Order: sequence, then structure tokens, then C-alpha cells
Amino acid sequence: MTREDGPDRASADQPEDEPVDVPDEDDSAKTSADTDTGDEPEAESPRRGRGVSVLTALLVGILGFAIAVQTTRTDTSDLDSARTEDLARILADLDAQRTRLTAEIAQLETDRDELASGSEGQDAALERARELADSVGILAGTLPATGPGLVLTFEAGDEPIRAAVILDAVQELRGAGAEAMSITGGNGRTVRIVASTYFGESGGNLLVDGVTLTASQRLTVIGDPDTMSTALEIPGGVADTVQKDGGTVMVREPGTVDITTVVEPSDPEYAEPVN
Repeated sequence: MTREDGPDRASADQPEDEPVDVPDEDDSAKTSADTDTGDEPEAESPRRGRGVSVLTALLVGILGFAIAVQTTRTDTSDLDSARTEDLARILADLDAQRTRLTAEIAQLETDRDELASGSEGQDAALERARELADSVGILAGTLPATGPGLVLTFEAGDEPIRAAVILDAVQELRGAGAEAMSITGGNGRTVRIVASTYFGESGGNLLVDGVTLTASQRLTVIGDPDTMSTALEIPGGVADTVQKDGGTVMVREPGTVDITTVVEPSDPEYAEPVN
């Protein structure tokens, strides 16, 4: 029996041909060269930095574009993806906004109507004030007047025309709706007859507000001609009185008469307006 255990065991304990690291002269030279040229990697780093920056900027741009596209899609699809509660809230907000805008529109329309009516009301009030001022001016004798009316000419007979007869004629005409009157004497003087006018006599002549009017006197009246003519023809009236005294009253209806004589307004001495 051949015994080979010893050599085999020894061979097993120590591996054959195991490589052993032995420094090579070339490797040492390379290591030394790498150590000596350590500045070369630092020279290439700026290029890499610029490349990274460009890449980063590109990625950021792409990301921004994607976000913008996604936002647009989200804006158009928010309602599709919204919950029922969100839709209810959005609807409530829209209803509230509509109500507020409707109220604002109504208020603006109301303001417009008030301004329009106020303007028209103001214009109407001004127009009415002018009309009232004109009416008062005509009645007070401070404004000239024109319109339909009559012209009465008093011709005396044996006796001069008395002041009472002219006053009765004025009263009858006022009662028949006369709005403006003036009287002219034979001497060409004219007096506007107003509420404060008084009549008198002096030496056979007529005195009206202190102005002497000689015969014949002419009374010009603005009003309804038919009504005033009827009033003058009443039995026992002015016409009958003048005829009894031997005179005549000639009534003429020229169509339109003008009264140009005016009086200067005067402040009342005793009367005051009631507040």
C-alpha cells in the first residue's frame, strides 16, 4: 500500500500558483504620474458644470411647459373632476354674484330714472314757474298782453261819462272773464287797469289812477269776446246806463287786441304773504 497522504495534505494546505501582488514599475510610474498630474481633472470640471447647467435649464423648461399644459387642462377640466360639494359651492357663488350684479343694475337703472325724472321735473317746474310769472305779470299789469278780446268806445251824450259807469263796465267785464284791460282817453293817454286802479272825475274829464282822460274813452279788453259781449248786453247793465245818459257804447271785436301799457310794480305797505 502506497502512502501519498502526506504530500497531498501539504498540497491542500498551501494552494499552488496563487498570484502574489508585486508592484510593477510601470504601475508605480502611472501612479506617480497620476499624482503628479492631479490638476488635470480640475481643468475639465467647468465644462461638466456648464453641461449640467444647460441640462438643468432644459429640464426646468420642459417641466414648466408640462405644468402650463397641465394647468390649462386642469382649468378646462376642473368642473369635470370637481366633487359635488365643490360644484354646489361654485354654483352658490355664481348665484350670489348674479344676485349682486342684478341688484347693482337695478340700482343704476333707478338712479338713471330718478335723474331723468328729476331733470324733466325740474324743467317742468321751471316752465310752470315761467307760466305762473307770466300770468301774474299779465294780471298785475307788469307785462304786455295780446289775445282775443273787445274794444269798447264810450261816447258821451249831454252828460260826460261818469267814473261810476266806467267802473261798472270794468266790473262786468272782469266777471265775464276779462284778463287784461287798458283805457285810453281822447287826449291819447293810456292807463293799464289793474286791481288797485281807481276812477274819479275832474272838470268833466275822467281820472284813472290820477291820469286825466278826455272824451271819448276807449276800453281795450282781452278775454272771451262772446262771453264779454253777452255780459255787456244784460238789461240794466253798462250799455243801458250810458244810453239813459244820452251816450252810446260801441263794441267792436277786432279778433286780436294788444295791450302794451304796463304799470310799475310797487311793494304793498300793509299786506304781507302768509307763510
